[in-house]
Amino acid sequence: MDRIRIYNGMPAKELGTEGWHKPWSGGNGGECVEAMRLGDGRIALRQSTDPDGPALIYTHHEMVSFIEGAKAGHADFLLAAAPGRRTERRTA
Repeated sequence: MDRIRIYNGMPAKELGTEGWHKPWSGGNGGECVEAMRLGDGRIALRQSTDPDGPALIYTHHEMVSFIEGAKAGHADFLLAAAPGRRTERRTA
């Protein structure tokens, strides 16, 4: 990848097509978050259904804090169904 200025909200396509992974993919019809580890240790996230849309850029520490918090149940409120929509809760 050429030297580009990487910033939060940048078009994900500017990060290239190689290196994106779907660590949380499942039986959701292809709607999932894709992640890419950047050369400086930061992590980029994008929506798989909008690969040219914005990339959210997080530091390694921010991702560790989020994942550890999610494992501890601090993000469980995100699993609540949106009004008029039913969600299925998967177990790991």
